[in-house]
Amino acid sequence: MFSTDEPLIGISEIARLAGVTRPAVANWRSRHRDFPAPAAEPTSGPVFRREEVQEWLEKNRPQKAHIEPLSIEAQLWRVADGLRANSHLKSAEYSIPVLGLIFLKFADSRFAEVESELKGKATGRRVPGKIDYQSQGVLYVPDHARFEHLLRLPEEANLGKAINDAMAAIENDNEQLQGVLPRTYQAFSNPTLVSLLRSVNSILSGIHGDAFGRVYEYFLGKFAIAEGAKGGEYFTPTSIVRLIVDIIEPFKGKILDPACGSGGMFVQSARFVDEHRNGSAGRLSIYGQERVEETVRLCRMNLSVHGLGGQVSQSNTYYEDPFRSVGQFDYVMANPPFNVNQIDKARLEGDPRFPFGLPRADNGNYIWIQAFYSALNQRGRAGFVMANSAVDVAGSELEIRRKLIEDRCVDVMVAVGSNFFYTVTLPVTLWFLDTGKRSTDRADRVLFIDARRIFRQIDRAHRDWTPEQIEFLANIARLYRGEQPELRAGSEALMAAYFPERTYQDVSGLCCIATIRHIEKQGWSLNPGRYVGVTALADDGLHFRPRLQQLNAEFEKLSAEAATLQQRIAKNVAGLVE
Repeated sequence: MFSTDEPLIGISEIARLAGVTRPAVANWRSRHRDFPAPAAEPTSGPVFRREEVQEWLEKNRPQKAHIEPLSIEAQLWRVADGLRANSHLKSAEYSIPVLGLIFLKFADSRFAEVESELKGKATGRRVPGKIDYQSQGVLYVPDHARFEHLLRLPEEANLGKAINDAMAAIENDNEQLQGVLPRTYQAFSNPTLVSLLRSVNSILSGIHGDAFGRVYEYFLGKFAIAEGAKGGEYFTPTSIVRLIVDIIEPFKGKILDPACGSGGMFVQSARFVDEHRNGSAGRLSIYGQERVEETVRLCRMNLSVHGLGGQVSQSNTYYEDPFRSVGQFDYVMANPPFNVNQIDKARLEGDPRFPFGLPRADNGNYIWIQAFYSALNQRGRAGFVMANSAVDVAGSELEIRRKLIEDRCVDVMVAVGSNFFYTVTLPVTLWFLDTGKRSTDRADRVLFIDARRIFRQIDRAHRDWTPEQIEFLANIARLYRGEQPELRAGSEALMAAYFPERTYQDVSGLCCIATIRHIEKQGWSLNPGRYVGVTALADDGLHFRPRLQQLNAEFEKLSAEAATLQQRIAKNVAGLVE
């Protein structure tokens, strides 16, 4: 190994110098004829003149511009996941404590900002107290809960206990966090906690406001993937949530999520308000229900990190209605558990939340759907995820579906392709209800969108939508409602291709408006595929460009690996010849 002070450097040193991987350097050597030739090739590998390499890197910097530096979120995730891999803890045991430290850093950072402001304004000997900080909308963080204090503890200190005590102190001084913060840090070794604290502190230093929210959401998503089925119970993929929010447009009012998980629907609703400059997110009143206590804590931390308040009840939505929801809400959003059986329907008899009757089948889907419907006020909108089977199921559920359609509240149905969720690979359907449409020219119509061929491939097992695709799909609903399309996220080309006049029109294979009479002839099916028809959407660029980018990245990686193997083979052959 050559030090950075010597004129010769190896492949690893070049990779560090350029901020790339060793295979990337090998790829440069094989693809660029002007890459510096080795100054020597000892058995440990080729070495190069530092000056020549630096000159080449400077000259070719634009060619490697596609190599993105790790985001703050990705940097911290790499550290945290690496520490977990070297511990005895499972992902589920590790996730909430790590999220707790991110939350603690957020609270500490906001406290420090306001502390500086208050001390600058202070007069006389009076020291700003808890009320002064809380009046500024920040959490009060006592001295022994500050990040700086925890980092300065001596090596022999019980760091796990110290962090537990810090969490307890923050809860005691901030009533809204009672029972929310994790206190399981004594399960971690001191070295692991020291590494985590230092990493969180250094990587998140200097970031403010929304950045903490992005980090928190990023970690929720990563832990959801790592935990599989359990993670899917509390986290809905962000692109799904964003489309739901963008279609129901929650500008202001009361929002209910009866299966709120970690609170993603609320966070994205606040994001929508902020982006559309219709006042602050404080115009939204948040109400959530969640059965699992641990997930309620995640949700409350998530809301706090995003500067949101609200009422989140730990309760079982099947049997409990803590907010007396019938007719009370402007918006309902949810991703409920699918196809739940063994619900005690005897306990639901006579409940006003189920006005169309209880399904005879041992399946909870239409119990959820009615709970969402009944919570809406006279001009309310709902958007929720549902199992595909619910759009066509027969029997008593068909009768409930018929009543919903005849009530003229079903507004938009969106078919979503497979692999969007961490827990199920099957496709799903997004339902959108609108009780206010009864007094519009849409009263007897339903918009069907088939988005199954619209996606970005994240990896082999997961897909999502790009911001451009989300905006495009939401714009179809906007045009159907007679609203102006939005072009913030770059959907101009798609809009020009499919809706050049910026007015709604049916597009074969993509979208179709059906009348209630037509739906009746289709056996009251709400399956978009029955109405939109079939066309070769695969060639229209809706998902081809993101897929092409992914294939190109895979090609680059394989090329680099091939170059490395080629060099290794050549070296082995040379050894045999000698």
